This record gives sequence, C-alpha cells and structure tokens, in this order.
Amino acid sequence: MPAGFDYITPEQLCVGLYIHLDLGWMDHPFVFSSFKIKNQEQIDTIRKLRLAQIRYEQPKSDSEPLPVAANTVVVVETPSAAAAADLELMAAKKARIDQLKHIRNEITRVEHEFMRAAEAVRNITRNIHARPQEAFAATDALVNKMVKSILDEGDVLIHAMSDKLGDDVYFHSLNVTVLSLMLAQALGLNGEQMHELGMGAMLHDIGKSEIPHKILAKIEPLTRPEQAIVEQHCDVGAAFAKKVGLSNAALAIILQHHEYVDGSGYPRRLVGDKISPLARLLAIVNTYDNLCNPTNAANALTPSEALSRMFAHRRAQFDDVMLKAFIHCLGVYPPGSIVQISNDMLGLVLSVNPGNPLRPDVLIYDADIPKDEAIVVSLATEADLKINKSLRPNELPREVHQYLNPRARVTYYCDSQKKPGAA
Repeated sequence: MPAGFDYITPEQLCVGLYIHLDLGWMDHPFVFSSFKIKNQEQIDTIRKLRLAQIRYEQPKSDSEPLPVAANTVVVVETPSAAAAADLELMAAKKARIDQLKHIRNEITRVEHEFMRAAEAVRNITRNIHARPQEAFAATDALVNKMVKSILDEGDVLIHAMSDKLGDDVYFHSLNVTVLSLMLAQALGLNGEQMHELGMGAMLHDIGKSEIPHKILAKIEPLTRPEQAIVEQHCDVGAAFAKKVGLSNAALAIILQHHEYVDGSGYPRRLVGDKISPLARLLAIVNTYDNLCNPTNAANALTPSEALSRMFAHRRAQFDDVMLKAFIHCLGVYPPGSIVQISNDMLGLVLSVNPGNPLRPDVLIYDADIPKDEAIVVSLATEADLKINKSLRPNELPREVHQYLNPRARVTYYCDSQKKPGAA
C-alpha cells in the first residue's frame, strides 16, 4: 500500500479526513473519488455505499479517524432501506452524469463551430490577394455570423480549444476577433461598432503577407532594420484594405492596432485619444494573444501571466477602462490556465463565463479515470470548490502534464449562451 495511506471502517469516518473511494466514478454520487470530508451529510452518504473499509490519506487529512469502539453495534439496513438508499445515490449520480454529458456535448459543438470558422479564416487569407472581393465577402459573412450570435443569444462563454484541433498560423486572427468581440460586448458596443471591430480584427495582420517569411518566423530578437520592416505591415495592410472597400473605422484598426496610448507604439507613435477607440481595444487583445502565442513558443506566457504582465508592467500602454474590462471578462484564470482546486486536485480551465469569471469549467486530473473520460467540473454549480492558484505547465508532474495536455498555443472560441426562455 502506498505510503501515507491506511484503511478505516465507515464507523471511523469524521470531518477532516481525506479519503479515497475505491469505486468506479459511476458507482458513487460525489464529484470526485478522492476528497476531504467536509460535513456529516457526506459521511452519511459514504456509509450508504456499504463499503467494508475506506482508504484514507493521513498527510492530507486535518483530523484522525474516530477510534474503533469495543462494542460497536453494526446496524444492518433492511432490504427496503438499502434499496431506498441505492435509489437516492443513483439519482444523485445520474444528475452528475447528465451534467457532465451536457458539458461534453457543448464542448464538442463549440469545437465544430471553431473548425468551421478556422477553415473560413484560412480561405480568406489564401484568397485575399488572388480574389480580394471574394475574401472580403467571406470575412463580412463570418463576422456578421459571430456578431449576430453574440447580440441575439446573450452571455458569451470563452473556450480554450483542444490541442487535437491543430496548431494553425491562421488561428491568431480568429483568436483576436473572438476576444475583441467578447470585450466589445462587455463594453456595451452596438452591433455596427462590433461589426467594424470584427472586420478590422479579422484582417488586422493582412499587411504581413508582404513581409518576408524569414523575418516573421524568426525566433531571435529582430534587428533594428528587421523591426522597421515589420512595422510597415500596418500601412501596407491599411492600403490594401482600402482598395477592397473596407470602412474607415476598420481601416483605422488595421493601421493603428500596434499604437499604445502612451505613445510607445507604431507606426505613428500616436498618444491617447489620437488612437481610434476600436484600435485601442484591439491593441489590448492583440498584445495578450502575442504574449500567449509568440513566434518562439519557449517565450510563451500562461494566460494568467500574460494578463498579470499587461496590468502590472505595461498598464500605461493601454486604455485603462478597456484593460480592466478585458481582465474581468477572462477572469483571474483564463481558459487554458493550469489550476489547483481547493481540494488539491489539478485541472485545466476550459471555459469562462465573463459573468462569473472566478468559477469556470475545469478539466480535472484523476489518475483513477481514463484521460478520454476525464471529468469536467463546472465550478459555477459546485459551491464547495474554488480555484486556489494557477500553475505553469512545467510545474506539473509528468503524468499530470500528459493527462491534461496543456496547449503549447492557446486558442479560443466563443459560445453564445441563450438567454433564459429563449427557444
């Protein structure tokens, strides 16, 4: 038996013991098979499982098991009482299973939507020079769909996409568009403003098609001449977008998305309100995604680290109201974050509802459950659980890293949640 483990009888259970139920996840009503007992209700439920002995972990426990009484009277439940208890447990577990099934179905649905959108972005990028009007129309259609979904259907969930969906250079444009529209909704922008923002966001880097690939793909710091060449992509992109008929508001986004309110950006070193509001918004999202997904993956920050750096060290570069709104939308633990739950279990944040950012959906590491059947816990419905802290992927034990498989690149998509009563 592993060090630190011992066995007790159900009669020895008490609040504060960290126990392991040696049952299949389907065979008990709890969220996890391992947890610290918090109340008498949990003890009563565990005893209904009618286990002869229960494994507990002394180092993680806050108390010692109750002593074994010399004259312990074992109460044998009548068949009818046992059957009633079984029905109660089965009903509780069915509710857990139904919730997990719903979460998994929603994740699958959003992944399918993401892949359709990603394919549209690929086609737009490939056709932008050969068939510019066709690419413009495709961009307009995709942005219209995304804006309509957000405005018509209510709150937005931001999801971190599965690594199985690939690592595509086109995902940056999709990431920036998704997160920009999320932030625009939080700031109360109207449909027309969101559409202009979406068009500019989707095409913000179109000028990079004229930059030599060896410069864009360089993982070492750029030389001063190379940086000067890269900075040309804003002017090049705006000139091209003007030719295909993009609006002045969207053109301003393409031209100014690297401008910072303190004047440290490029290409014009604009200050404050000399930068269009939509470009100020995009600068925040573009910076965030570039910190999470740099050309050199070794320099990637976790989502939490990226937000922390932007707020603590680069705050003067951004519109203060917009930056605070962005941090609130993504939460302290944005999708893609590795976190430790209050029961000491580890997980990967999959999605965040900006309306309840501290209680996201988390994929949980559990050595007793196959990876393909991993539990996804919605903290919004688990009042007893919360996130304790964020971790870097390299802090994880190897087996946990392989199980959770944190993404080398963090990719997002949004899911509009229908308002109550909507069809």
